[in-house]
Amino acid sequence: MRFAFLKCHGSGNDFPLIDARAIDLTDADWAGVARALADRAGPVGGDGLLLLTAGDDAGHDFGMRMFNSDGSEAETCLNGLRCVARLGFELLGLDTARVRLKTSSAEVARAEPLAPGVVTIRETAGPAATGSGAVGLRIAAESVIDAAIPGLPSARPFTAVAMPNPHLVSFVDAVDEAELVALGDWCEAGPDLIPARANVSFVELRGQDLFVRTYERGVGLTDSCGSAMASAVYAAGRTGRVPFGTMMKVFNKGGLVMGSADAAGMVTILGNATFLYDAGIEVDPAMATAETPLVHARREDEAAAWAAAIPEGGR
Repeated sequence: MRFAFLKCHGSGNDFPLIDARAIDLTDADWAGVARALADRAGPVGGDGLLLLTAGDDAGHDFGMRMFNSDGSEAETCLNGLRCVARLGFELLGLDTARVRLKTSSAEVARAEPLAPGVVTIRETAGPAATGSGAVGLRIAAESVIDAAIPGLPSARPFTAVAMPNPHLVSFVDAVDEAELVALGDWCEAGPDLIPARANVSFVELRGQDLFVRTYERGVGLTDSCGSAMASAVYAAGRTGRVPFGTMMKVFNKGGLVMGSADAAGMVTILGNATFLYDAGIEVDPAMATAETPLVHARREDEAAAWAAAIPEGGR
């Protein structure tokens, strides 16, 4: 089956993006497409597959689906949402939209560029939830706010946040990637404590700014995870580290976004939606394999603008 797609990224979180509004495939087939296109050892590679889907009668201008590189479907992906929003804006002639996600909605709008030549989208999602059930934790406590989680193989204090996908956020003096990967691998195995798995983030507080490093559910250690950055912004306010309403820089290995949260749990992120190239590709969904893509156009100016805007190493 042949697909046209865009390769894109939000804050270094990269994806193949397909306009799927007129494509009728089963979830199993889309999972196969995701495994083929988001395979880092394959011909495209990415942190997952993004789909632009049709709007509905409930007030959504369009929708987004995101499949992780292992074929599982995520509740949301805020770095990917900005890329999907940009494509939706361009195809439908919009500047703002309400977007249907898997289990929630988000508001998106064009925004002033973060830097020259960097297409920027504002997204507001939430409300974030901190109930243990919403996060998928099987514990007696109703919530976990800056506290150790019984049964987790770590004594660090965590804040558990559903954005609406599950996140465990710990503020640390310095990120230890080996420790993060070990804990992420444990959660990825779907233990009884959190059988649906979770994203795990270590966060360094730098004044009123954040540096976030994330082990992403279904992906592994990633240079960027938008919902993790949003969860970290909310957790910083919820734990009193940064006042609610503060617009802060949120750094990661892939770059940065601007973020703020309010006490009601709504999180606003301003970040890039960078298109890298347009291509076509043959994919066998059943076998989860893909041929070499045919690239029609490279958007070198956008890639250069982003490279010029971010600090060395995203830090």
